[in-house]
Amino acid sequence: MSKKKNISYSKAIEEIKETLDQLENRDLDLDQLSAKAELVVELIKFCRDKLYATEAEIEKILEDGTKQE
Repeated sequence: MSKKKNISYSKAIEEIKETLDQLENRDLDLDQLSAKAELVVELIKFCRDKLYATEAEIEKILEDGTKQE
């Protein structure tokens, strides 16, 4: 996913969904399947990391807000 460093969370989700649709419709041949599977794994990791980072940011904001009160 090195060329996808600037991808957004919503774009990553969209790409995962598109790939799942292709799998369900059997639109991928065996050669494409391996590459797509690797990409989906990387996109899922990216999304998970983004969610964890966002959660940590929100928790910090909430902590800072309660300290100021």
